[in-house]
Amino acid sequence: MTTGTRPVADSTPAQLRFPPAAGFTVRADFTGGEVSSDLGALVLSAVDARIGLIERLTQAIRDSRDPRYITHSLRDLLTQRVLQMASGYEDGNDANALRHDPLFKLAAGRAPLDADTALACGATHSRLEGSLRRSDIYRLARALVEQFIAGYEHAPCSITLDMDHTDDATYGQQALSFYNHHYGHHCYLPLLVFEAHSGALVTAVLRPGKTPCGAENAMIMKRVLDLLRRHWPTTHILLRGDGHFSNPELMALILADGNADFIFGLTGNKVLTRRAEGLMTNVRGHLALYQTLAARGLGPKVAAVRHFGEFDYQAASWPQAFRVVLKAEVLAGCGVTLPKDNQRYVVTTLRAPSPRTLYQQEYCARGQAENLIKQVKCDLKSDRTSAGSFLANFGRLLLTAGAYVLHQQLRHLGLQGTPLATAQPRTVMLMLFKIAARVKQYKDRVLLHLPSACPVKDLLVLVCQRLYSPNRVRPMPRSPWPAPSGPRDRASHPAHPLRPKLHPISGGKGSYRLKLKKSPRNAG
Repeated sequence: MTTGTRPVADSTPAQLRFPPAAGFTVRADFTGGEVSSDLGALVLSAVDARIGLIERLTQAIRDSRDPRYITHSLRDLLTQRVLQMASGYEDGNDANALRHDPLFKLAAGRAPLDADTALACGATHSRLEGSLRRSDIYRLARALVEQFIAGYEHAPCSITLDMDHTDDATYGQQALSFYNHHYGHHCYLPLLVFEAHSGALVTAVLRPGKTPCGAENAMIMKRVLDLLRRHWPTTHILLRGDGHFSNPELMALILADGNADFIFGLTGNKVLTRRAEGLMTNVRGHLALYQTLAARGLGPKVAAVRHFGEFDYQAASWPQAFRVVLKAEVLAGCGVTLPKDNQRYVVTTLRAPSPRTLYQQEYCARGQAENLIKQVKCDLKSDRTSAGSFLANFGRLLLTAGAYVLHQQLRHLGLQGTPLATAQPRTVMLMLFKIAARVKQYKDRVLLHLPSACPVKDLLVLVCQRLYSPNRVRPMPRSPWPAPSGPRDRASHPAHPLRPKLHPISGGKGSYRLKLKKSPRNAG
């Protein structure tokens, strides 16, 4: 080779080699044209067009960027980020590999094959997260509540709100990361609120890793209840939660509403143990009898015996006495293991139904909220809060919550009556979203060529017919449960008075003044 001669460029496309099959050699190359594997981005875009979620989130953030240097609008950034999260791309860096994807560009309202219509890179999204202020975060969380309200055509008779915390592991020197003894590591402890019967996400709040106090829980729920009451002044609201929510401040907030009730788990103490001892003794006797009969071959073996009871109880910090439902249970031992007491307590303002029904059907139903949290956390990766800034991580959580809203609305608007009607987001991604499409762009139209052997062809046809129907958005399904009726033990509040606004309780023995932080001055 002559010195200084440039090497000849290899124009042969890269090939993949596979084992031969049916007497044929099998090769593959990357010359198939503009093909994308994320048809689900267009499906989600159709859902958003029906419910207006991205527009709500866009209006919640005040764009402080210099217009002279803006390449991607705020709406475009949020559309790209939320759709990619809902499609299984949870990391901001995923935007680098997807900026030229034709289907994501098309879902964002851009020409799919034009070279100058690339989406934003990961660094741009990182700068957006870092620019979020407290007022932006407040309005984003508020926008989620408003989106939940907008899902109902009419005010429901009754709704049930399930509250629960989960852990988001943290690493390094992340702001407001604390060691949580219950989970055994440093973490954040976000609070998620769901409507029990529809599975709709009401809001999400990123919290420090420490266990929340009662005043903090009351502050968060007061803002939620205030928004709900502006639109639904007569709707009965039932709040459910585990023992972390049996706080006097939260109880006082619910009592002040007048048309709300609660069912909370209750941690045992010496007083409750004494009150439960009579029923526990009875249960131990029944278990001993069943074991004796089983040993003589006169009956089956039993794993546990449980009875239910109730009594009124008032802790020193509570504003008044409440109904406490007791599950008196004794677990049978096996082999050398002795029987074990397993009593549980629930505190509530409801006087009906019976203790057994209230515990097994009303309180235990809150376990569904844990399944919904798994969908947000495991399928949509809401725990990917790896930024150093707490507000940036808060913003990520809220955008992930928006991705869950799109999935939940897709089930409601497009998947009812189909095999995916109750599928988790991960299943929907694998079966419905990950479909290859060859993109052809013409002067006045875009044509997508889908696989002839698409396994969900009929389902796709049905979903598109439903989502692109000119009809208005269908309302969220109404709660199948009527508002609780019957007497309630309220010392100073009659049953179900109509109060348009909540207000703190003040004055008098046993009352509480909720010292809630004011909203940011510029929060809209």
